[in-house]
Amino acid sequence: MPAVIIRDATVDDIVALTEIHNEAIRNSRAIWIDHEVTLPEREAWFAQHEADGHPVLVAEVDGAVVGYAAYSWYRPRPGYRFTVENSVYLRPEAQRAGIGRALMVEIITAARAAGMHTMMAGIEASNTGSIALHEGLGFVEVGRLPEVGIKYGDWLDLVLLQLRLGRA
Repeated sequence: MPAVIIRDATVDDIVALTEIHNEAIRNSRAIWIDHEVTLPEREAWFAQHEADGHPVLVAEVDGAVVGYAAYSWYRPRPGYRFTVENSVYLRPEAQRAGIGRALMVEIITAARAAGMHTMMAGIEASNTGSIALHEGLGFVEVGRLPEVGIKYGDWLDLVLLQLRLGRA
């Protein structure tokens, strides 16, 4: 496998971020929406991350963006201000090559550096690869919510995982 570069995303990466996100919408149960996002929607998402001071990281192989990780507020109320929720998505050809782990290590490091106390992950229960990735990084399952989502006509269970980052 060629060298992987993990770096901060820029506005020049938004097309690739949108492609990766839409591929996950089309072909997985990871994102619980039924329509692809538009480029303006993803631009707004990126701008909101910048405004909130939340990083968006990309993994690049041979000059091509093959994945990304980000975190955002877990909930919008002030009492949750030290808790974030992560997202990590890869192009199919980049999965199971250690790239997701590399992105997660960097996004966890960024959250700690920002003074966050807890990182949460909400993962569809059949996504055992993502659950294993998170558990391998120290996340622990703290809840399982049966049939709280629906996609492709199927009811989906949500697994909640938590990583305590340190003291805020």
